[in-house]
Amino acid sequence: MLSVAVVGSGPSGVYTAQALLQQSLVPDVRVHVLDRLPTPYGLVRYGVAPDHEKIKSLQNSLRAVLEDERVTFVGNVGVGGADGVSPARLAELYHAVVYCVGASADRALAVPGENLPGSYSATRFVSWYSAHPDIGADPFARDALGARSAVVIGVGNVAVDVARILARGAGELRRTDVPRGALRALEESRVREVHIVGRRGPSQARFTTKELRELGALPGARVVVDPVELALDPAYAAPDDLPGALPLPAVVRRNLEVLRGWSAGSGAGAAGAVPGGAGGAPGPAADAGRRIRIRFFLRPVELLERGGRVAGVRFARTAPDGAGGVRDTGRYEDVAAQLVLRAVGYRGVELPGLPFDPVNGTVPHAAGRVLRGGVPSPGEYVAGWIKRGPTGVIGSNRSCAKETVASLLADAAALTRRTAAGDPLAVLREWGLRPVEWTGWLSIERAEAELGRSLGRGPVKIPDWAGLLAAAWDENR
Repeated sequence: MLSVAVVGSGPSGVYTAQALLQQSLVPDVRVHVLDRLPTPYGLVRYGVAPDHEKIKSLQNSLRAVLEDERVTFVGNVGVGGADGVSPARLAELYHAVVYCVGASADRALAVPGENLPGSYSATRFVSWYSAHPDIGADPFARDALGARSAVVIGVGNVAVDVARILARGAGELRRTDVPRGALRALEESRVREVHIVGRRGPSQARFTTKELRELGALPGARVVVDPVELALDPAYAAPDDLPGALPLPAVVRRNLEVLRGWSAGSGAGAAGAVPGGAGGAPGPAADAGRRIRIRFFLRPVELLERGGRVAGVRFARTAPDGAGGVRDTGRYEDVAAQLVLRAVGYRGVELPGLPFDPVNGTVPHAAGRVLRGGVPSPGEYVAGWIKRGPTGVIGSNRSCAKETVASLLADAAALTRRTAAGDPLAVLREWGLRPVEWTGWLSIERAEAELGRSLGRGPVKIPDWAGLLAAAWDENR
């Protein structure tokens, strides 16, 4: 029997378990999927916006893997931290360990004022409205959602997600699993203007067209795009006439069409912008209560302060440099805001006991085999973002996991020569840990369903560690 631990129960971890189940080279495989949290699914549970029900439904396919009789979910077991299991000790329990721990940190802006109250990472904001138990109290309810203007720095899907949540009416979120505190805060939010800002042009933005179009479909909100800023991008101004230029990717062409539709009635500076839907279709009413401004060619250089809090962002105006990048023009623009969210990318975090490349934010590897001193470390593997960096979409993790599993299976004969623990769960308990198994997760699900019924809603997430663990260990559920 081949005994494997997969650390992380998000898509990369579950796809790794699935690849192990579907192979035929080693017929008898047992997989323990470990997670620091008592809940499975990783970013599908705690990173997908609550109003993206189709993506969240991916949990159903992940669930089918975790319910396989050859798989055991082991929640509430951290690895590498002060209160968890070291990689060296974990290696004593299994023939192989695959680390699928993602990229949990966000990239900093590295500008003055970034740490002022009212300035947050978009990752933290997403974790708050997704009920991640590490967030604790409601910082956004307390001191940020009193803002009237918000700036979201970044032009990827995360930036679009947080802008959409800020601009969406809270009544529409009642049918989702948003926790009570976040829903209450969003209902009381005074935010009326949201700026989504990128330092480069629209042809270099990272959002997908589906996410972008959703902004134009928000009831009670309108999208404003400055045609002058769009025209600065050569690919936008003349996409077919650039000498020697490669054809634009289809997603970029679709994005430009949507932006062109929104900007069609805008004057210089977007002061008189007319809303538009996807591809220029009519959007919400012109007197919409909230406005979303999509800005380009602005690089943040400082967060401005007033009364000890964020009061705005100073941007340097940029322009294309002719080589695919941008240059500063020497001009600046201040945008007033009482809430600033940075969404400029994720970054892997070092797991104590594993080698780490601080430049790339990944674990050094060769086809998924962890490298120590440039040499493959027997029985240690990586998959997902900690392997390749925060790139691709959820489905990208499937091929990534298959490559790693292929390496593991090629090593299986050597790995199974050594003895693994007969019952790793029993050993973990001897070490003072208290794992939450699948029955505990089902108990949490029932508790969240009961909470939702009591509020006249569907299932509502439990947002704190104490509540999750109490539900997991409630033998009466």
